[in-house]
Amino acid sequence: MNTKTPFGTVLIANRGEIACRIIRTLRTLGIRSVAVYSDADRDAKHVTDADAAERIGPASAAQSYLDIDAVIRAATASGADAIHPGYGFLSENAAFARACADAGIVFIGPGVDALEVMGDKIRSKNHVAASGVPVIPGDSRPGLSNAELTEAAEEVGYPLLIKPSAGGGGKGMHSVSDPSELEEALITARRVAAAAFGDDTLFLERLVPSPRHIEVQLLADTHGGVIHLGERECSLQRRHQKVIEEAPSPLLDDETRARIGEAACRVAESVGYVGAGTVEFLVSAERPDEFFFMEMNTRLQVEHPVTEEVTGLDLVAEQIRIAAGEQLRLAQSDVSLTGHAIEARVYAEDPERGFLPATGTILALREATGAGVRVDSSLHSGLVIGSDYDPMLAKVIAHGTDRAEALVRLDRALADTTILGVRTNIEYLRLLLADEDVLAGRLETSLIDRRLFGLTFRRPEDEHLAAAALLLHAEREKRSTGSPWSRPSGWRLGDHRPTSYLFVGGTEGSEPEAVRVLGDARGASVTVGTGPATAAALRRVNGDDYSVVWGDESRMLRLLSAGSSVWVHDSGFSAELRVLTREQVLATRLASIERAGKPESPDVRSPMPGTVISVEATTGDSVEAGAALVVVEAMKMEHKLTASVAGTVTVHVAPGDLVKLDQVVATLSPPASPSTVEGDTE
Repeated sequence: MNTKTPFGTVLIANRGEIACRIIRTLRTLGIRSVAVYSDADRDAKHVTDADAAERIGPASAAQSYLDIDAVIRAATASGADAIHPGYGFLSENAAFARACADAGIVFIGPGVDALEVMGDKIRSKNHVAASGVPVIPGDSRPGLSNAELTEAAEEVGYPLLIKPSAGGGGKGMHSVSDPSELEEALITARRVAAAAFGDDTLFLERLVPSPRHIEVQLLADTHGGVIHLGERECSLQRRHQKVIEEAPSPLLDDETRARIGEAACRVAESVGYVGAGTVEFLVSAERPDEFFFMEMNTRLQVEHPVTEEVTGLDLVAEQIRIAAGEQLRLAQSDVSLTGHAIEARVYAEDPERGFLPATGTILALREATGAGVRVDSSLHSGLVIGSDYDPMLAKVIAHGTDRAEALVRLDRALADTTILGVRTNIEYLRLLLADEDVLAGRLETSLIDRRLFGLTFRRPEDEHLAAAALLLHAEREKRSTGSPWSRPSGWRLGDHRPTSYLFVGGTEGSEPEAVRVLGDARGASVTVGTGPATAAALRRVNGDDYSVVWGDESRMLRLLSAGSSVWVHDSGFSAELRVLTREQVLATRLASIERAGKPESPDVRSPMPGTVISVEATTGDSVEAGAALVVVEAMKMEHKLTASVAGTVTVHVAPGDLVKLDQVVATLSPPASPSTVEGDTE
């Protein structure tokens, strides 16, 4: 039996779930793993999972995970033979691949030439077109100015897409449906591209009607072998960011699947590609037999697990073997797809507040298990979710004999996933999976944006409020002495007196809700708000699992009392119910009375912690309500903060400033009335 491993030690130049996923394969192969971490990730799971770990800098990605010299120093210090870059950060950076070679360390990825050609969208599009692969009509001449792009837009036609030449993941992409929108979109796209990729080069593409995003997974070795592993459907996107992916695509027939796979292999062969890579195509739902090259991702993809589930291959293991010089172990004829797999990305974000990134500490965690279910995650209880990095927390993957079974399993897995302490998009994901077009496989890249305004999110129900009150009631019972007057049961010599609990939860501005409990937690009469008294009981089953009886019904909930809040989880829905004192309720109502009849607040506050990347107004400017004032970036996403009222603006921040949640970034003064205009004495 040959037990020789391709490398002795591999350093993972990444963080989060992908670092943990790579470590799992390294352990299976018997290879020593080395993690790198920033100060923000000192206690992260990938650090404790690895055999060794090296600090590479402060929390800022630019000073840690994007610092080529720091990563190379860590690899040298740890004795690493090779570096796996994961995805994002330095994974498609030709300078990093070159630095690895200079240090005598194997880069587990393609060669520098392939990185340089495919890393430039303009160059790659022109290169691929010359190889006979169809590309989307547009203008991809390098170095076009805004004036030249405006002129070219008339030739390309509307609607169109502005795309940055460097980078990927949809960052900096903007759709434009009318010439009047073009100027502002070009300015924003250049700024985003420059900040994200250090290159503000842009090009234009025609917007394909009813577009579907379909990508092909490739493996290529150093001996000239190139195969494809079928395709993935990635059409469920929000703002060009993938949300749900699946394999194979429900759109393609066998003949088109073979043609698109052959085209992808031709793209890889044209640049001498080595390793695992993905070629992305745009396919019109109206013409499913016609496809256009978009770009090549020269790395492992976030959604690679769905391909692994239907092929039975470990793509990370294949990457490592290829980097070690081994030949592919499969011919194209050996590749077969079994069943169907679907992946959902779980993010720390608040869908009800425009998907603003969410921060917090994970107080309770339970990840799904069961037949056909896989979770790729870096989560653990006590983990602090900050604003320094991408908000993706985990990926939940389900495999079934067919698409219908995979969908059912994924929905069940999401319902079973509990993350308390930070807002997530889990309920939103379940709503998407229940959409009739998603169930039928009628997908396109604009579907989520069209459906979003019609989604209805759950609110805390009477049963949730009752359960939270009973949990606090049970805690008070444990703390009470033996005297009947000290117990919260409400017992008195005369009329019994219920114990009252005040909660506020759900959407911003929700009114406090009173819950009155008479009796003990194992059997009480509970009144929620102005509703009727209802028989209720709470019984702890295991850990955070509780059986809650409410009237004639019983259900299982997960409950957690944490400080001044109770967190409730119910089949994918979770809510933080803040516990208020009577004094806090009174103060809130007095403030509401004081605000009544007054105009909107003149203060513009940041809705999340982040970094100011642009200031759109100057102190002293007169602006209208809705005007953009400051742009804040958090978790790799931009958020425009706008004027709530018209007036004269005073800006309190500058580009590069770090801002906290709810920090005032600008203030508006009301416009001067005619009687106060200078020189008017009448």
